[in-house]
Amino acid sequence: MFELHSDSKESTKALGEKLASFLRPGDVVLLEGELGAGKTTLVSGVAEGLRCGEDVISPTFNILKCYFKGTLPLYHIDAYRLEGQNMELGLEEFIEGDGACFIEWPVYIESLLPDERLHIRLYHDGSARRIVIEGKGPRGQELEEALRN
Repeated sequence: MFELHSDSKESTKALGEKLASFLRPGDVVLLEGELGAGKTTLVSGVAEGLRCGEDVISPTFNILKCYFKGTLPLYHIDAYRLEGQNMELGLEEFIEGDGACFIEWPVYIESLLPDERLHIRLYHDGSARRIVIEGKGPRGQELEEALRN
């Protein structure tokens, strides 16, 4: 586990772009943070790094947004509205799918989460963000190391 600081949206997006260069099919990244902490901004940077060519918007009302035009499919799940809901939505097809899957509010779908993942927590720190990155399992740890360097 290690910590970074971001003093702007551009800096948070740059972290996403860097992460995009290491992603492979099946990678899962969990994103935690309060509303406005920068979760969607980070995913927007990933989309730019994957050359998706589309603006990323929060999937809050859709639950899932898919971006297929880039170098790797990008799946963006916002599980906030799934608290206490039936999990028979087929999300595991995207979580275990052929692209990289980013999940906001993962606590609401814990039973669907793989053991191997990268966990990114974003915290408001005044006008900046404190970002804590932790890899779980061999692949998650590999992604953590790649971001650390």
